[in-house]
Amino acid sequence: MKSDPLNELSKLGQSIWLDYIDRKILQDGTLKHLIEHDQLAGLTSNPAIFEKAIAQGGAYTESIKRLQATGASTEDLYDQLVLTDIGLAADVFRPVYDASDGRDGYVSIEVSPLLARDTDATLAQARELWARLAKPNIMIKVPGTREGIPAIEQLLSEGINVNVTLLFSVGRYLEVLNAYQSALEARQQTSQPLHTVVSVASFFLSRIDVKVDALLDKIIAADDERATAARELRGQAAIASAAFAYLRYAETIAEPRWQNLAAAGAQVQRLLWASTGTKDPAYSDVKYVEALIAPDTVNTLPFDTLNAYRDHGRPILNMDKLIEQAPDVMRGLAELGIHLREIDDALEQEGIEKFVRPYTSLLDSFKTLAESA
Repeated sequence: MKSDPLNELSKLGQSIWLDYIDRKILQDGTLKHLIEHDQLAGLTSNPAIFEKAIAQGGAYTESIKRLQATGASTEDLYDQLVLTDIGLAADVFRPVYDASDGRDGYVSIEVSPLLARDTDATLAQARELWARLAKPNIMIKVPGTREGIPAIEQLLSEGINVNVTLLFSVGRYLEVLNAYQSALEARQQTSQPLHTVVSVASFFLSRIDVKVDALLDKIIAADDERATAARELRGQAAIASAAFAYLRYAETIAEPRWQNLAAAGAQVQRLLWASTGTKDPAYSDVKYVEALIAPDTVNTLPFDTLNAYRDHGRPILNMDKLIEQAPDVMRGLAELGIHLREIDDALEQEGIEKFVRPYTSLLDSFKTLAESA
């Protein structure tokens, strides 16, 4: 009998989480089945996922009608539907959390994307979500924006688990690593436990390639002496960036600063590979899974990618080779005039907007339903 490649990943030190949620998979046993048979170890959500689930899923109809009858605002309606699903999912994953001593079994819920540039409002909503859910295996997703970093550090220092999302650059990732260690040091100074605080840093992949490949395609279309080099670099930027991030992670946990925290019981802040669904049909449908298998990492997969990897994944550790190749990729891009540092801010802003649109769209649909009721 063919082994399940998803099961093999856990043996290599990588956890697989699901980048999807809807009430149907919570109620019909699908999520429980994935945990038992594929060793699914966690779940991430975002406004785009909820917009699709709620707008298209009949499982929410009765709940929406009941909440609207109470006079709930559109924002309250969204919050209650989302909190219900997140809470149910956290209960399903609780045995994973317990069995892994708090390493896995987490369910992530995102603060409103409208708050991505507001530190104080992010703090307030994150604390509210944490208190309302009141489950140890919840992670609050906070964008790793310049405004988000101080909120992330403060929340972690208070013992609130954080999934740092929308990371596109190694530079910003290093800020996140520093914030995590600073938060743990603050807890250490006040004799608070470190092992109960858990965080992941979500590094987004496919969107980097979409952005860089578009620039490369313009060079290829010009059909000049740079076209061959541009063609060879298509689809390499995201994985090279991820390799650099993992290298920085490995360097950080070898430093005395981290070793002191680890000795006091701190858990590493794992890199989480996000945006792992392949967007370019020219690439393998498991491109962002196959390449980035490494110890102490998480990969959160959309359903289609999860199924594809179960079908034809090949679990092999490859990170050392990628780290070796990454400087050549970045050098090649720079020689073509493409510098990732210059497009990081654009990727971050576009990432925020990609969550704002479905969030506001869903709120608008609730208003329409209320007006027609």
